[in-house]
Amino acid sequence: MSIADIITTELSGLYGQKVLEDMGDIIRLYDFYEGRGQDWQTAQGLDYRPAKVVTNLCKKLIKREARFMFGRTPELRVLDSDNMIIEEYQQMLDGILEDNAFPERLIKGLRDCLIGKRVAIKLTGGVGQPIGVQIRPSLEFVYETFDDDADRLRKIIFFYRMNDSASLEEQRIWRQKYELSGDRCFITEGVYDGRGKLVEGGECINSGLPFIPCRVVLNDGLTGDLSGESDVAEIMEGQNAYNRLKSDDMDALRFNMFPQRVAVDADGESLEQMTIAPGSLVDLMTDPACGDDGRQAKLTMLEASFNYDQRFENAINRVKQDMHELLGVPNLSLEQLRGLAQSGKAMRALYWELQERCEERWTVWEPALQWMCRTIFAMLTIYGDTRYDAPCKIHVEHLYPIPEDEEAERELDLREVAAGVRSPESYREKWNI
Repeated sequence: MSIADIITTELSGLYGQKVLEDMGDIIRLYDFYEGRGQDWQTAQGLDYRPAKVVTNLCKKLIKREARFMFGRTPELRVLDSDNMIIEEYQQMLDGILEDNAFPERLIKGLRDCLIGKRVAIKLTGGVGQPIGVQIRPSLEFVYETFDDDADRLRKIIFFYRMNDSASLEEQRIWRQKYELSGDRCFITEGVYDGRGKLVEGGECINSGLPFIPCRVVLNDGLTGDLSGESDVAEIMEGQNAYNRLKSDDMDALRFNMFPQRVAVDADGESLEQMTIAPGSLVDLMTDPACGDDGRQAKLTMLEASFNYDQRFENAINRVKQDMHELLGVPNLSLEQLRGLAQSGKAMRALYWELQERCEERWTVWEPALQWMCRTIFAMLTIYGDTRYDAPCKIHVEHLYPIPEDEEAERELDLREVAAGVRSPESYREKWNI
C-alpha cells in the first residue's frame, strides 16, 4: 500500500485523481523552496562550464511573510459575555499551548501553508491523556468534506513513511483515519508494509467525540476550493529569471574582466621568451617575413568595456521588485530604514501592503484558532472531570513586529486592563514592571 494507494482508496473518482496530481505539484514546490528545484539546463558543447548561481530569494520572502504575521505570537484571550477574562479558562489554555510549543508550531505551520497550499490543525488526547496541538503539512494528510458543506470534515487521513526501504515487505507506512459516522468520530490507526499488509494496530476506536478534532486551513483560494494556492508558485518565474541573470553576469565578468595582449607581425621566438611581470621589459622582434615588407611588430592591449552594467542592474532590480510586489513584501534596505527608525507610524506605512495581506489571511486563521481553543475546552470537558462548557468567546489579538509609539501603546494596554480584557499580570510581564 503506497501513499498513492491510500489516496485512491479513500478518495475515489476525479477528486482522488486531482489530489494525487496536487501532491506531485506540492513536492515540486517544496523542492523549489529549498533551492533544489531551481536548477536549469545549459547549452552543451561549450569550451567552458557556465556558471549556475542560485540566490534563494523565494525562501527569504516566504520566511519574511511568516515572521511578519506570526513572529509575535497572537494573544488568545478567553472572555465572558462582559468581555472579562475567565482566569480559570485562560490559565488552562495557556498551559496547554505552552506545553505544545505553540508559537514555534504556529510560525512553521504558516510557512508550510504558504508553500504547500494548506495545513491541518490536529488536536489529540483522551481520558487521562494531555491535550496535544499539532499543525501538519499538506503532504501528510488528505481529507473529504460533506457534499452540502465544504467547511465540515467528513473524514481526514494522516500518513507518512516511516522508512525508505526498497523492499515492499520492509517498508512501513503509518496511517491514521478520523471519520465521522452518525454523531461519533471513529479513529483507525495502524502501520502497514508496502503491500498493504497490516503490521501493527488497525483497530477502529470510538473517540467519544461528536466531531473530528481537526481543521484544514487553506492559503488563499476561491469559494469551495479544497486545495488552496501556493505563494511559491507566484514567484517561481521571477526566481528563475533572477538566478539566470546573475549567472550570465558571472560569465560575462569571467570572460571580459581580464585584458588580452595582441601581437601583430611579431616573431614567435620573442613571444615565447616574453615575461609578464610588473616592470618587465619586452624584447619584441619583428617577424623576418614581415620585416622584408617594411612592417614593424606591434604589441597592444585589448581591454573589455562594460557598457551593459546599468541595463543589467535595472533588469535584475525589476525582477526582484516584481517578486516583492507579488507577495506584498516591501523591498527595503537598512539604508532606507535608517531615517525612519524613530517613527512607528512611518514604518507601518511602509509595511501597509504586507499588513493588508496578513489581515486577509487572518479571515481564515482567526476562525481556525478560535475553533482550536473552543475544541480544546470541549475535549477537556469530555475527557476530564472538570467541565469547561461555560459560555465564552475567544478574542485573537493580531500582533505585528512593527515598532509602535510606546506611550500610546502603554495607554492602550492600560485601557484594556481597566476594561478587563487584559490581566494586570500580562501588562506587567509585557512592560517588565
